[in-house]
Amino acid sequence: MHRTGTAFSALIGLTLAGLAGPAMAQNEDKMIKIDVTIGTETLTATLDDTAAGRDFASMLPLEITLDDYHGIEKVGDLGRQIDNAGAPRAYEPKAGDITQYRPWSNLAIFLKPFQSSAGLVRIGEFDGPIDALSRAGEIPVRITLAD
Repeated sequence: MHRTGTAFSALIGLTLAGLAGPAMAQNEDKMIKIDVTIGTETLTATLDDTAAGRDFASMLPLEITLDDYHGIEKVGDLGRQIDNAGAPRAYEPKAGDITQYRPWSNLAIFLKPFQSSAGLVRIGEFDGPIDALSRAGEIPVRITLAD
């Protein structure tokens, strides 16, 4: 009985491993890459494969002015709420996260981690350093789908 259970477990494990490969490849195909241009510098980011990520992508290209918010994030008005279907009620952002704070309909890019906040919906994250966003004051940015 024990050998049958072990063989069955091994068979299930191999089957699941075989399915994980194509499933992961499909998820990589759905990743939406964007460019965030600040002056002459371009930062790359990846949007989540969620209703929020897809809805944000549908708004691009987008020109927006970001401003400081308590030294923790850069914010700018998106003009409307993005689709938050399936999103948790609250989110705890980390540095480099791209989010929307739904009560104000603004884009919020986190320069530093912050506490879990109700109404914050994750859209995606930057792929690397975001130093270009760290300067003080207003920053005009252009957000486009990557080539």
